[in-house]
Amino acid sequence: MRAFTRMSATELTLLSRDPGTLFFMVAFPLMLLVPHTGSERIAVLVPSYLAMILAIGGISALPGFVVTYRERKVLRRLATTPIAPLAVLAAQVVAQLVMGLAGAAIIVVAALAAFGVDAPAHPAPLALAFVLTVLMTCSLGFLIAAVARTVRVADLLGLMIMFPMIFLSGAAIPREGLPPSLRAIGEYLPLGPAVTALREGWAGTPTALPLLALTGIIVVSTVISAALFRWE
Repeated sequence: MRAFTRMSATELTLLSRDPGTLFFMVAFPLMLLVPHTGSERIAVLVPSYLAMILAIGGISALPGFVVTYRERKVLRRLATTPIAPLAVLAAQVVAQLVMGLAGAAIIVVAALAAFGVDAPAHPAPLALAFVLTVLMTCSLGFLIAAVARTVRVADLLGLMIMFPMIFLSGAAIPREGLPPSLRAIGEYLPLGPAVTALREGWAGTPTALPLLALTGIIVVSTVISAALFRWE
């Protein structure tokens, strides 16, 4: 357990040293709130931005880290030590969770203190939706890492998947502002149920369907990733 804790701390340190990831997961969502000061939509934007933060980390940043370890033979070398290569992947999830919590804490505190947003109506369902969204985005990130042969390809695939997803699913802009056809597409993207679950947990009526959808995506993505993943 101590070795895994140290490994998780190391992964978090490496993640926080990436200026692009640090900016887009921590500062960028807060900057997006400023133009909406005084708008009624801000209560919808806050939980949506939580999904965006986690998508940036899990779908865009994580694949590059994992493929880098594979290219540099880190995973193969770990196979000869008491620390299993699988622990590196689990440490990535922990690092994404902690970084996501940091970005979420900043935007939530700012929303409550500076923008006058009401506190979450359902903290427990909101927390569950947050954790499932972390696991879901990381499972997609591992799937990208499983099929990408190089870091460059992993980074490109992550961006190509992440950007359309955050805009169509309602993570960057409310789905209500999209044309009906695009809105329908966004509801079927993996980030769609995440946005729905987070919004319901913040200021709505929590339902089981988006949480079950997230769980299903996690299971399917994990199974496919395990089947396709190459350790070296």
